[in-house]
Amino acid sequence: MVKTAIIAFEKDRQLAEQIRGVTEGDILIYENGVFERAFMEYNLIVAIMAAGIVVRKISPLLRDKWKDPGVVVVDAAGRFAIPILGGHHGANELAERLSEIGIIPVITTATEAYGKCSVERVSELLGCDIVNKESTKSVNLSILREDVPVLRIMGPKIVLVDDDVSVLKRGGGFVVGIGTRKGVKKEEVVSGIREALSETSLDIDEIDLFATSRLKEREMGLIDACRELGKPLVFLADDDINSVNPPSSSKAQRMGLKGVCEPCALVLSKRGELILSKRVYGSVTIAIAR
Repeated sequence: MVKTAIIAFEKDRQLAEQIRGVTEGDILIYENGVFERAFMEYNLIVAIMAAGIVVRKISPLLRDKWKDPGVVVVDAAGRFAIPILGGHHGANELAERLSEIGIIPVITTATEAYGKCSVERVSELLGCDIVNKESTKSVNLSILREDVPVLRIMGPKIVLVDDDVSVLKRGGGFVVGIGTRKGVKKEEVVSGIREALSETSLDIDEIDLFATSRLKEREMGLIDACRELGKPLVFLADDDINSVNPPSSSKAQRMGLKGVCEPCALVLSKRGELILSKRVYGSVTIAIAR
């Protein structure tokens, strides 16, 4: 799940609280070592302070553009949000999200500045991993000059590519959150899951696991369906489910939960991103996250 840190001076706590409202991040009051902690524990960082302070603090911490957290600087007046690290790795999207509270995103990555879609963004939209990450620099430069086609090669095949070809591969990492009515039949669950996979063009092999509420531990229709599909089923405690804020309301609130299928999918996902929001298939609700 994607974790966001909001680093701010005490005097800027009110702005930090506003930002937390749209990012669900943790507020870390500025002190010695706070950036070191954030780099170890968080995927994204919003720093409410001068860009110069942030640059000096993070420069000794930089290791790998594919692993370092994305960093967005916001001025103390809350006027601008500037991604200064990891623009193609979540920082641009984070800055754009802050526009919901009136902060203007200032995007400086070349592909976005020219209205183009970077390799990293294409990979994210398609739910893929980039196999040969070193190719992205030359491919993104080509994208600035011309339209670069995205080709899907159906296997089985052996493919030889040059250094300026990015290879995208769907490598799994998807979590299916499931909610059901009491007494649901196995066939209903299997059918619902297959419909959801069809909507997202996913194959069952790309699913890591299924997740649901601990309240469903005796739903044999659900258990048998997951067993038939060959993926593990994880039962989550109420506290885990309520630790995330799903976008959709649900009857699960009657059980003291914020939802079932969406939060179950989100809490076990790596990126914390819904690719299929709550869908209802008869007695089954399904959401998919990565």
